Amino acid sequence: MKRGKFTLDRVNGKLLGVCAGLAAATGIDATIIRIGFVVATVVGGWPWTVVAYVAAAFIGKPRGEPFFERKQRERPASSSLSTYRMNGEMRDIDRRLAEVETYVTSGNSSLEREIEKLRA
Repeated sequence: MKRGKFTLDRVNGKLLGVCAGLAAATGIDATIIRIGFVVATVVGGWPWTVVAYVAAAFIGKPRGEPFFERKQRERPASSSLSTYRMNGEMRDIDRRLAEVETYVTSGNSSLEREIEKLRA
């Protein structure tokens, strides 16, 4: 987004996207703008800062979301599909570890004989 044009940034915003939109328009970190808003409200601008915030939320246009962010929010079921796939992979890893454990802990008489030959 270009600096200088104010739009609401609801993707990165906390409440209505006003502070995040101001941050994008000015190039200042959104946290600093949020802290400044709270300080201005507490110091003495109590009703007017809230009125200005709500007015900016109604007047400002929402920023268009990037396609990939919109696509991810529309398909939350994809995370369960990846969880299913991950469970299958973990079962495969568990099976292979069990095979290794069985090989290492089982009595392997030929291996024992070779070790005894090397010791002698």
